[in-house]
Amino acid sequence: MELREFNNQVHPSPDYPSPYSSQHSLRLRTGPTQDTSAVQFDWSSPPEDAEDSNEPQNLRELPLHMSLKRAVWQVQKMKVPVVSSSWNIKRSKTFHRFCEVAKYILSYFVLWNRGIQRIGGHFGGGVQSYFLFLRFLVILNFLSSLLIAAFVLIPSIVFRSMKFNSTIALTVNLNGTESCLHYDPKPDALMVFYTYFLDLVSGTGFMEYSYLFYGYYNNSKIESNGFSYNIPLAYLLTAAFYFLFCLICMIIRMGGTARLVVVTGGGAVGGYSMLVFTGWDHGLQGDRTTKLKQNNLRHRLQVDLEEERLKKKAASLTLGQTVSLYALRVFLNLVVLILIGAAFYGIAEATQFSQSGKTTGFVGLLLQYLPSMVITASNFVVPLLCDKIALLEKYSPSTTVILALLRAVFLRLVSLGVLLYTLWEQITCKGEINSGNCEPCSYYYDQYKCWETRVGQEMYKLTLFDFLITITTLILVEFPRRIVVDHCSCKLTQWVGRQEFLVAPNVLALVYSQTVVWTGALFCPLLPFINTIKFIFFFYCKKITLFQNCQPATRNFRSTTSNFFFLLVLLFGWMLSSVVLLYSVSKIHPSYGCGPFRIYPAMWEVVPEAVKMLSSTSKEFLFYIGSQKCSIPLFIFSCVLLCYVNVLTSVHGKSVALLKSQCKLEQRDKQFLVRQIEELNATMQNLHREPQQPLRETEPFYHTSPQWNQYNNYAFDPNEDPNPY
Repeated sequence: MELREFNNQVHPSPDYPSPYSSQHSLRLRTGPTQDTSAVQFDWSSPPEDAEDSNEPQNLRELPLHMSLKRAVWQVQKMKVPVVSSSWNIKRSKTFHRFCEVAKYILSYFVLWNRGIQRIGGHFGGGVQSYFLFLRFLVILNFLSSLLIAAFVLIPSIVFRSMKFNSTIALTVNLNGTESCLHYDPKPDALMVFYTYFLDLVSGTGFMEYSYLFYGYYNNSKIESNGFSYNIPLAYLLTAAFYFLFCLICMIIRMGGTARLVVVTGGGAVGGYSMLVFTGWDHGLQGDRTTKLKQNNLRHRLQVDLEEERLKKKAASLTLGQTVSLYALRVFLNLVVLILIGAAFYGIAEATQFSQSGKTTGFVGLLLQYLPSMVITASNFVVPLLCDKIALLEKYSPSTTVILALLRAVFLRLVSLGVLLYTLWEQITCKGEINSGNCEPCSYYYDQYKCWETRVGQEMYKLTLFDFLITITTLILVEFPRRIVVDHCSCKLTQWVGRQEFLVAPNVLALVYSQTVVWTGALFCPLLPFINTIKFIFFFYCKKITLFQNCQPATRNFRSTTSNFFFLLVLLFGWMLSSVVLLYSVSKIHPSYGCGPFRIYPAMWEVVPEAVKMLSSTSKEFLFYIGSQKCSIPLFIFSCVLLCYVNVLTSVHGKSVALLKSQCKLEQRDKQFLVRQIEELNATMQNLHREPQQPLRETEPFYHTSPQWNQYNNYAFDPNEDPNPY
């Protein structure tokens, strides 16, 4: 290693060692401007006197104090190549540039990427999380539609067009049930025009006997030239894989969101530091994107500050105030339960009245939509009252949103459960299938000739009515409200103001719609495709009303934990619809006159019948998987694996807790250092303002501290040990 000599033409080295010369050289080496007279080291070349001594002789001759010489000598001993091959550098730069270009191009193919970024910049991460959740549901429904179309819809269309109607042999005794086989929903040839509209919105008439509903699919099994395709088996397995696919997608997304929650600590640890120091994206270009990012950070800071304010206020309450607050919350929760119970009773009565009616025409259409109207009205009025009640409970913004979500989830999902339970009572005669109206057919045949299609029609009407209500509200309520508020200056309109985009009810509307689709997917196979189109319209309608009619919410909430909670609520909806699917497949007798399972005592019976048609080796393998020889070791292995994962989770939890405590300590250290820097800057400013006095000749030179960029720096004090620890 070689230490280059000083430039003697500009700054000649002194003939005697002097601390001032060393300070002068240090200042030149680290100044803000690059000077050719600074000391420069060539780390790649070997020292000239390396043969005689391990320490270079030119380093000894430098007018530097011992601490800096020791640091330079340690760097020399490392012998690390600083400059790598130019070809490797060019290759890494080219690959990095290619990755950036590829990411930029792929960003154009991400659905609604720029629109969602713009929404997050204007209205914060909470509103943005709603649109991200909506995009996830659109993609989920689209992929599910492809799955159902590939294995059920397209084969049925092809086999019907090629007239492959090879039916499966009967497996049940039809003696005494001949009257249950009649099912002819085909409409007359001559119909009034408005009847087509009524059939379209109600799912009856020409819509009932189509690929839209369960009753149109036949119980055929195609065998031709070694090719075999069982429509009933494909129908049932596709529904099962559809539910399993949705569960896997939700778990994967919940895992990513949960990791983000753990990393950020729910925003409780280092939230301000992360936003201020690491929240900015330095790759932003243009004024528009910069303003959007600034608005996003501002909204997130508002959320944190609001929660901190409420936490301090709650901590300052006395014992009497705390007891009165909790008593008020208990009373308000009882009021909420009474409201929800009244809504459930109204839904049950409306469903029974709707199913018993025989009216036709427009009045019959209103009667058919009566359960949907009652459910929609209760889902609008009760959450609105609950939100007003929640303002009196004095929770933090995030807790208020989560509590509103819990109440709305309980209302919406259980209201759908009340509707399904009422239908079950009507179809199965309250569970007594061998008595009363259900005696000949094991279900109420006189009123439900194809009960699967009737359930599918109810889910179809709920989906369609939800879409119509959203469009009607946008046109007749939200736009007129904005026009009146903008052009009328009276105190009432200004007090009402523009509406706020409330995330909780909008998210629950999506969860409710998706739960309806999952519930009706077995009885209406095209419902996921209809829901895909519906959610696409929802996105553009909500985006228009957000920018045209809404103002930013006065009470924001943190989007990190809310995203996980949205998916958890969606999982509850999936569980409700899974219970309906399992009970319908295993317990209720299929209709005799329609559908692919008309010859089976239960829908599940198609699986054992298909297993019997397999080869002996395949049957033995399947029987072995279902036997105790395989299930008991698998259960033991699962228990061991769960114990291992539990231990691993506890270890990682402790590590995360230690890291969080360390982060808190580092934050305190940083605050202490910031205070020290402020005090030092204030001291230096006071020293610069005072007149500098010349040093005495008798004062020794080592009492003057070295200078670095014209400031006192004690890091290179000759009396300071460079390795104090």
